[in-house]
Amino acid sequence: MRIRAIVIRILRQFFHDKRTLMMMLVAPMLILFMMSLVFNGDTYVPKLGAVNVPAPLVQKLQELNAEVTSYTAEEAQAELEAVHLDAVITMNGAAAQLALEGSDPSKNKAVLFLMQKALQSAIPANTSLQAPVISYLHGSADMAAFDNFGPVLIGFFVFFFVFLLSGVSFLRERTGGTLERLLATPLRRWEIVVGYILGFGIFTTLQATLIAWFATSVLGLMMVGSFWYVLLITVLLALAALSLGTLISAFANNEFQMIQFIPLIIVPQVFFSGLFSLDTMSVYLRWIGVVMPLKYGADALRNIMIRGAGWDRIWMDVAVLAAFTFIFMILNILALRKHRKI
Repeated sequence: MRIRAIVIRILRQFFHDKRTLMMMLVAPMLILFMMSLVFNGDTYVPKLGAVNVPAPLVQKLQELNAEVTSYTAEEAQAELEAVHLDAVITMNGAAAQLALEGSDPSKNKAVLFLMQKALQSAIPANTSLQAPVISYLHGSADMAAFDNFGPVLIGFFVFFFVFLLSGVSFLRERTGGTLERLLATPLRRWEIVVGYILGFGIFTTLQATLIAWFATSVLGLMMVGSFWYVLLITVLLALAALSLGTLISAFANNEFQMIQFIPLIIVPQVFFSGLFSLDTMSVYLRWIGVVMPLKYGADALRNIMIRGAGWDRIWMDVAVLAAFTFIFMILNILALRKHRKI
């Protein structure tokens, strides 16, 4: 009977806590659904630019499921630098030149295999054809997969730990009565929010700096661009995660409920951050990444660390991350209304 009483008490707790019950039932299905969208998409189609390439070779590449577009040499180079193409094929007589964008090793291998197969079948056996000369706009033939994933992982770990720690810390401030006492003072809500963001921001900046330094200096991740730009992006990501974590904590009553938000807030960030190729996902689903702060941080970190991009390539990501932080802070100010005693 005593065991039965314990079981009944636990069941009643779950049924009374509708949020926990829904998270247990809905969150796993949501994650599995998102995984199916990522891993069951279409096969990736390499995007190639062609400069003076014979029609039989272009036709064969298209038959092998490549997207081939003809350009002038200047147009092709511009498209390659803008990362709109995976590679550019140029024919000078019997010599083929293959210029790879180079920032993604998996795409490099796919293009090289496709090119080799096309050359073998498109060119007659009695034709004298030299082996293609391969060059890389970014990276090299020795570039490891970790160099490609590393910038995304830096952004993810900064975002995840700051979100979790700031949310739990702010929740303790609220449940411990500290926030309520502050609200009873003449302090305005925006002053409290800015104070908390700046206070926590000092430690999150230190954390972001250490993660960026460790990844580049100790682990030896590829670093072509400026470390200061990497630091800027990681700090902005940390501030966005900080303001989002404090906002979400307003809807949690304890640490366990705060952790329950991870499948809804963090997991989608991973799927749409660029860690997995979104080119194979349905176009109408890619818009979800537009509202993911981690996507912009990961894009900027890849541009800096792998492609050596400067301010002209990352300013948009910087502006979007700053806008996310500002919007979350405004929502934090509005959320504090529910805690002020009238």
